[in-house]
Parts: sequence; structure tokens; C-alpha cells
Amino acid sequence: MAGILSGLRIVEGSAFVAAPLGGMTLAQLGADVIRFDPIGGGIDYRRWPVTESGESLYWAGLNKGKRSIAIDLRSPEGRELATALVTADGPGAGLFLTNFPGSGWLSYDRLKARRADLVMLNIVGAHDGSSAVDYTVNCAVGFPAITGRDGAARPVNNVMPGWDVAAGLTACVGLLAAERHRRATGEGQLVRIPLFDVGLAVVGALGMIGEAEINGTARQACGNDIYGAFGRDFPTRDGRRVMVAAISERQWNALVATTGLAAKFALVEQLYEVDLRKEGDRFVARDGIAAVLGPWIAQRTLTEVRSAFEAGDVLWGPYQDIGQLLAEDPRASPANPLIGVVEQPRIGRYRVPRSTLDFGTIERLPALTAPALGQHTDEVLSGILGLPDHAIGDLRQRNVIA
Repeated sequence: MAGILSGLRIVEGSAFVAAPLGGMTLAQLGADVIRFDPIGGGIDYRRWPVTESGESLYWAGLNKGKRSIAIDLRSPEGRELATALVTADGPGAGLFLTNFPGSGWLSYDRLKARRADLVMLNIVGAHDGSSAVDYTVNCAVGFPAITGRDGAARPVNNVMPGWDVAAGLTACVGLLAAERHRRATGEGQLVRIPLFDVGLAVVGALGMIGEAEINGTARQACGNDIYGAFGRDFPTRDGRRVMVAAISERQWNALVATTGLAAKFALVEQLYEVDLRKEGDRFVARDGIAAVLGPWIAQRTLTEVRSAFEAGDVLWGPYQDIGQLLAEDPRASPANPLIGVVEQPRIGRYRVPRSTLDFGTIERLPALTAPALGQHTDEVLSGILGLPDHAIGDLRQRNVIA
């Protein structure tokens, strides 16, 4: 089965989240993504979470569907092999995705001298050359200052590396856009994505820069409430917790009709002097709404809340840990076309997501496993670089390849 990106060959030199996520996203769409690593694995090869035997579930999760080669990248011969792979001829080749420093042997100018139409996408820390990772970007763009309850201890960090994820997906767009430009013009190019700029761009897109610069106000922390609308968490009778939201007027009307609390919400309107049909007014009166809605939810179990809200088309969701997600939520089961089950060597059998993109005319690829480190070294050196068996054997004998 061929994916929609079948025919593209992307070489990846990477670590951690952003670049590996970008490469995996492209591999799940059918691109031939070849990741090179040092012998024994790079800095992220044993990163947590790991199995009892020390196999990294993190590394396996970010490298599904790729081919893996392991090379002594400290040696001139090893670097020459990686350079030859990045710049190798072939239809759909000449695409390089990396978050390694684009300097020295990996500088674009040096690589371009070997292949003039090379497209290299480099994820960097900041535009000025300084270093940054997701956690330093997050603290700098202001999100920890508005996370958590107003008056609570600050700062509050986010556990999800959101800027890495956004940068990895942006990298896919950038690489495909540059490849399209190359097909139209024959020109290669260097594309840079500063991680800090990804965070800054999102802050701007969400109106937060304008809020501070035009309105002269700093965003308030509002805990689990949805800023500018109604949304809050509530406990159920059986000790579970749910998130209930009403962003649009239709969603608000569904919540009112389902709970039968129209008369009490009318009193909230009078008390706060607001119109609860308006999104912003629901935020202003959020404590009053919660005071009415909270007891209604607290009198019911999660199952009862689920039944009522689903029947009434209320916007809601249950709070659940990862174990509960897998055990209770059909959206995380193979009933969802996204989810497949694989037998990952040295790890075991478990669920993994396929590509989130569901194309109407091309079938989604099956769930893919991650390669063993260096699994495809011989195959790539022979099939792409044309090295004969005796040359590959000599490289292995001298520990240039794994």
C-alpha cells in the first residue's frame, strides 16, 4: 500500500521532539524517511518513558515508519556517509530535516555544494542563534503566568511540549512547500524554523499580543475556566470529574435545555446584569453559572452525566488519566480508524495511532512500528549509495557503521 507522499525521500538528523515528530508525520503519509543516528543511539534514544528492560517508548513513539541507520558521526568517514545520503540523487530525494546545528559538515552551503537543489529544513532555538527548548520557550512567551488560579503560586508550567509539537507540524508544511517550489522552479533552499518564533507566532495568532499592546492589559489567570466563554470542571457524585463548555449560543442553549435550569440561569442574568446568550457575558458570570450547574452535576454519577449530556448534545468531556482513556474511551480503541495495534520488537504489543489525516481517495497506511536502531544500515548504504557488500563489511569491521 502506497501513501499519499510515496515517492518522497527525506533524510532526518534529529533528537527530542520537533524534528522526529515532523519526520514521523511524513513517514505515516508514505514518505521514505531515513533517520541517521550515532552508533549506540543519540541523546534521546533512552529517554523516558522506558519499559522495565530500558527500551524507550518515547523513541519508539516518535520514529514509527522510518528507516534507521547508525553511523559513527564523529569520524570523517561516517560524516561522509551521512552527507552522501543527504545529497544522494534520485526522484523525490534531496530533502533534509534536522534540528542539529546547521554548521560545520551539516552547514547548508557545504551540503548544497554537493547537491544544488537540496532542500534543508532546520529547526533552531531562536532567530538570533541562541538556544531554546520547549520549556524555555513556554516560560518566555507568558503562558505559565496565566496558567492556574488567580492568586495561586506562580509559575505553572504545561506538561505537554506544545511548542515542539507545533514546530514539528510546521516543519512538515515547510518541507512540503519548499519541495513544491523546487518542482516548479528547480531551486533548492534552506528553510529555518526558530522554535521561539513558533511560540511567539501562536501567542500573536490567539490575540494575546494585541491584548497586551492595544488594550494595555495582561491576561488574567482563570484556572480551569475557558477565557472569554463558559467552561469549567465539576465533580460528579461518584468522585469523577467532567469539563463542561458552552462557547457558542447553540451550545449554551443545549446545556440549559438538558439540565432544565433555565429559571435559575435567568436569576444569574439578573444578578450579574448580563445576557447569557453572549459568549463574553457567560465568562463574566462564570461563577454564578457554576453555582447553579455544579449541584446538578454533583447529584449524578459520571454515567448519568454522560447519558444526559450526550442525549442533549452538550459540549463536555470526562477527565481521565491515560489508563482510563485506554480502558473506557472507545475513541482510543481500534474502533477508531486512527488506532492500530502493533507488535513492537523488544517492547511488545500495544496500540499506536496512525496518521490523523483521512484522505478521501487514498487509504490510510496501517499502523507502523519503529525501527530498531541501525536496522536498515546495510539496506540504505547498498540501495541508495550503491556500496557493494565488501565495502559495507569493511565499514562495519572498522566500526564506521553499526
